[in-house]
Amino acid sequence: MKQDFTIRNNIRKLRFHASEMTQQELADKIGVTRQTVVAIEGEKYSPSLAVAFRMAHVFGVPLEEVFRCEPLGPQPPDSQP
Repeated sequence: MKQDFTIRNNIRKLRFHASEMTQQELADKIGVTRQTVVAIEGEKYSPSLAVAFRMAHVFGVPLEEVFRCEPLGPQPPDSQP
């Protein structure tokens, strides 16, 4: 099945606003490796729901402030009658 969307994130910005938290500090707080945080932050890997919710909890923000779905490529105009 072809995905028509991509997952984007604000992790780097949130880390900066959280007293310039390092990737290692975030990894330790959410129970993953620094390499996993690097891959998620670089949008090379989409986290599990559990990891995504733990990230949101660490930053004290809703999940939607950490991750968002964006469409890939041009989208057809809305068809209205």
